[in-house]
Amino acid sequence: MPESSVLPRHAMVTGASRGIGRAIAVALGAQGVSVTIIYNSNAQAANECAALVEQAGGRATTVQADVGNLDDHGRLLDTAVSAFGAVELLVNNAGVAPKVRADILELGTESYDHVLHTNVRGPFFLTQRVARHMIELGTEGQVVNISSISAYTASVNRAEYCIAKAGLSMMTSLFAARLAEHGICVYEVRPGVIATDMTSGVKEKYDTMIEQGLTPIKRWGRPEDIASAVLAIAQRLLPFSTGEVLNVDGGFHLRRL
Repeated sequence: MPESSVLPRHAMVTGASRGIGRAIAVALGAQGVSVTIIYNSNAQAANECAALVEQAGGRATTVQADVGNLDDHGRLLDTAVSAFGAVELLVNNAGVAPKVRADILELGTESYDHVLHTNVRGPFFLTQRVARHMIELGTEGQVVNISSISAYTASVNRAEYCIAKAGLSMMTSLFAARLAEHGICVYEVRPGVIATDMTSGVKEKYDTMIEQGLTPIKRWGRPEDIASAVLAIAQRLLPFSTGEVLNVDGGFHLRRL
């Protein structure tokens, strides 16, 4: 491994109780990283994730917080720092899908506000707070935003989700540009069709589309595929990159004739 590959001692992962967040937390734990697992409502799932992190060789603590509620951010960071010291890696993974898929002409403000608060507003201000923490301590940390192919793929029956992920993508560029002078690199990992609870309701639809060639790599993505990309960043294998997008989508982003 290159000399520059120094793993963070402490990573904070939002939405880590299940799915992609859990896979990221466990992959980091397997490398000896201490992980603060942030969850919103499912304490049992968060505790299961913590146990898996510890079984893998890391240390873990759980913190209940609503990332979309800015009042939770101070307590969240204080608890994480008390447990494991300075945060050296923040993974903004927490996100919600629309409760009901509605045509863009019928989309209401309640769903729009809920998705944007959790998927953009919350991560933006949490990143701001953690970045200030890193700068204050002189930590050359990293931030990873988990976005989606929905950042550029229009789905007119879930417009709020697409807008939120596009916003998260621009947020990556903005923080990357601002934080580089402090030695803090910011990345976007952009998943494609991943087998999680969020996609379980459309499994048959995507089974067919994948078989028909939706992606050059003809399979569903797995949470572990996203975790591998985050781990590469955490290992500082991209030391001269920031604001970079890592597509983990089976080749969906390729334009083909």
